[in-house]
Amino acid sequence: MKRAALYVRVSTDQQTVENQLLVLNEVAQRSGWTIVHTFSDEGISGAKGRDQRPGFDGLLKSIARREVDIVAAWSVDRLGRSLTDLVAFLSDIQAGGTDLYLHQQAIDTSTPAGRMLFQMLGVFSEFERSIMKTRIRAGLERAKAKGTRFGRPPIAPMHIEKVKRALAEGHSIRVVAKNTGVSTATVQRVKKQHLDAV
Repeated sequence: MKRAALYVRVSTDQQTVENQLLVLNEVAQRSGWTIVHTFSDEGISGAKGRDQRPGFDGLLKSIARREVDIVAAWSVDRLGRSLTDLVAFLSDIQAGGTDLYLHQQAIDTSTPAGRMLFQMLGVFSEFERSIMKTRIRAGLERAKAKGTRFGRPPIAPMHIEKVKRALAEGHSIRVVAKNTGVSTATVQRVKKQHLDAV
């Protein structure tokens, strides 16, 4: 009987892992697996590294200790978003003598076809991500071309002069900010750029 570890993840706090767990438990029961661990990362993006995903880290440690024979997850994107991460994960589990079951893609890496499909899915997942990044970049470029400004609005020269004068008179950053109507961060920036450089 195979010892199984379930891994579930959702990206936001508004989502729940309950549906993933329900289905994976049914699969385990149907397949005759014994669930020895359930690892969960809730409200954590798949793009985050192992150090920021405690459930995923626990899963990898369990694999390294050879506590499981198969890892079951809802979908390939629950494991990670980059091809590099997915391929590294696959080699980690293979080194631990562990197989992988992905419910949505109906993949079982105990078969050669399953291993090949898993790698192909990783390629498509990364391709989709790069398309999204390209679209976002194109949208930002269009907005810039139309004159949309990003970042902090510039400080009016009149305000800069007021801040410089007040600082030269020996007032504290907090007092200068209050008297000139700008933030303390702005006063610090003016001090650094215009006075400390002198």
